[in-house]
Amino acid sequence: MPRRRWLPAVLLTMILGAVPAVLLRPAPAAAHNATTTAHAEVTGTGTDVRVMLDLEYDLLMKSAWLYAEAYDAKERAEQLRQLRINRDAVTGYVTRRFAVTYDDKPCAPTLEGDADVRVRDETAFAVLTFDYACQDRSGGTHAISSALFPDAESFVHSTETIVRYELDGDKGSAVLTTPNPTLRTGAHPASHQAGEFFLLGAEHLITGLDHVFFLLALLIGARRLRDVAITASAFTAAHSITFLLAAMGVVDVPAGIVEPLIAASIIVVALANLLGRGEEKPGGWRVPVVFAFGLLHGLGFASALDIDERWSWELLLSLLSFNVGIEVTQLVIIAVLFPLLTLLRRTSAARWAVVATSVPIVAVSLYWLVDRIPLPL
Repeated sequence: MPRRRWLPAVLLTMILGAVPAVLLRPAPAAAHNATTTAHAEVTGTGTDVRVMLDLEYDLLMKSAWLYAEAYDAKERAEQLRQLRINRDAVTGYVTRRFAVTYDDKPCAPTLEGDADVRVRDETAFAVLTFDYACQDRSGGTHAISSALFPDAESFVHSTETIVRYELDGDKGSAVLTTPNPTLRTGAHPASHQAGEFFLLGAEHLITGLDHVFFLLALLIGARRLRDVAITASAFTAAHSITFLLAAMGVVDVPAGIVEPLIAASIIVVALANLLGRGEEKPGGWRVPVVFAFGLLHGLGFASALDIDERWSWELLLSLLSFNVGIEVTQLVIIAVLFPLLTLLRRTSAARWAVVATSVPIVAVSLYWLVDRIPLPL
């Protein structure tokens, strides 16, 4: 083939192969400490505000600059003891990073009782309850700000604080991030809440490399737009079902089971492409298998959101917005990659291009699979 005819094929293969080849590192699900989510439940009226914070235990102890015996504690009894003896350091760290104001006047925090420890997605979280005393004003508005676990501390990156609040008759949820660290009551309509969780869902799909790899493996094996529509619909329907059920607490499957199986699902689909069995045929395997794997990925999405809240319409709005963010981002990825794959299949380089894109996916997924299998200490 003349060089000018090979050039587009080579460029397309480099583009499609760059994603798995460059990102040879654990996905966020595998590298748990790469990021974290803090949780805050805020209630009250006027001068009295109560905040219940759920913060990842070992990260909290590291950020408070405590010794290894504190942040390495694994048994619940020892974690509770460390929280008691390091009460001042923990309180100091949290109150510097999390604030409540009333008409822009800071409210004074007091840690109530002893901290507790509970497990979220197989990870220990410290539960701390603060009472905030605000200056006596009538008709004012509250603001909630979070700068917990910033990038500058170097322990984690891209921390998000999910706030559920019921203040001054205003009720809803919000996601506080470094670019948008503050929530003001009375200025947070439902549409804004939906937009925040939409962006959170989109961000999770983009940064959740295992889900992106699975989608890429599906696209490599789909030769017609009809195949893409069928498999994407099956994947969407399946993960939407388990995402909603798991996020609302109806279904609870340990991450130690879900995460290795997600990695295995990517390997299965990518190997099918390498063996020439990726193309859909009438009565073929793709739709039922993709649906089954979609159920697993939905559990992974719910684990990332990590909402532990009783049923409410506000919760449903947050979950649906998060899921729509995932779906729209998924459609964008398909719209960008599938035309490139279609062009590549029209060249004589199509066969080795499948290998060039699928092998890195298998390699990375095998690493995730081994890394995610819990091993006895």
